[in-house]
Amino acid sequence: MRTVWTMGFVAAAVLSFCLPDFIVFRFTQAVIWSIALVGLVVLCGVSGQFSLAQAALFGIGGYGAAMVGAHTPLPAYWSLPLSLLAGFAVGWGLGRIAGRHSLWTQALITYAFVIAFPQLLRWRPIEGWTGGVQGLYLDFPAPPVEAISGDHWSFLRALALLGLGLLLAHNLIESRSGRAMRAVRDHDVAAAAQGIDVARMRAGAAGIAGAYIALAGCLSAFQYGYVGPLTYNFALSVQMLFGLVIGSMHSLAGAIVGGLFLQFFPDVTASLGKGLSALLYAALLVAAMVLMPEGIVGAVRRLTRRSRAQ
Repeated sequence: MRTVWTMGFVAAAVLSFCLPDFIVFRFTQAVIWSIALVGLVVLCGVSGQFSLAQAALFGIGGYGAAMVGAHTPLPAYWSLPLSLLAGFAVGWGLGRIAGRHSLWTQALITYAFVIAFPQLLRWRPIEGWTGGVQGLYLDFPAPPVEAISGDHWSFLRALALLGLGLLLAHNLIESRSGRAMRAVRDHDVAAAAQGIDVARMRAGAAGIAGAYIALAGCLSAFQYGYVGPLTYNFALSVQMLFGLVIGSMHSLAGAIVGGLFLQFFPDVTASLGKGLSALLYAALLVAAMVLMPEGIVGAVRRLTRRSRAQ
C-alpha cells in the first residue's frame, strides 16, 4: 500500500505540470485542507476527542508565517517549523485543560478559544505585531528553480508535506501510542485501569493535531499572501469538521477526500442554483451525513466488502 500511495503522489506531482496555474492553485488549497484534516483524524477519530479550536490553530500557523516575514530577518521557510512548534504547544495546552472533561465540556472550552482568538489579534498591546484589524501581508516564497511557477512550487511543497504527514500519522496510529489513544477513545476508565495516562494521551493527540493544523495555516498564508483576524472565525472550524465527517474521521484517506470536498464541493452547489448555493450546500451536507455516517471512504469500503461477499 505504501508503494501505491507513493505512486499516487508522484503521479499527482507530474500531472500538475499539465494543468494551468489557477487549477494548480486550487488543488494546492485542497492539499492544505487535507493536512489540517489529518490532524483532526488523529484528534477526533483516533483519540475520540472533540474540538472547535481548529480555526484558531490554523490562524496561529498563518500569523506565525506573517510575523516571521514582517518582523524578523529570518527566511520565510523558518515559519514552517516555528508554526509546528507553536501549534503543538497550544494544542497540547488545550488538550491538558479540555481532555480531562466530557465531549460537551471540550466543545465549550475550544469554542471559547476560537471565539476569543480574533479578539486577541486585535488587542492593542500586540496589534503592532499582528497588524490589528488590517492584518498582515506576506510575500510568496520564491521557487528554487526559475523554470517552476510559484503556483506549481506551492503545490509540490504542500504535496510533499502532506505525504510526509500521512506517513508519520500512519506510523503513530499503528504504534503503541496509537493503540493507547484508541483505548482511551473506546473506554477511558478501562484504559486508566490498564495503566494508561488518559490525560497525557489526550494532550499528546491534541498537540499533534495542533501541529498539523498550524502547518496547514502557515501554508495557506503563503498561498494567499495575507492574514487577517476575520479569516479565522468559528465558521472555519465548522467547515473543517464538515470535511472531516464527509471524508471519514477514522481514515487517513478520508482526510484527502475531505480536503477535495472542502475545496470543490461549493462549486457544485453554486452551479446548481444562484442565490440558493448556501441552502443547497447545507441540504446536501445533511443528506451525505445521513446516508454515509462513516463518510465517503467508509461507504466505499462497505460497498467493496459487499461486492466481495457476493
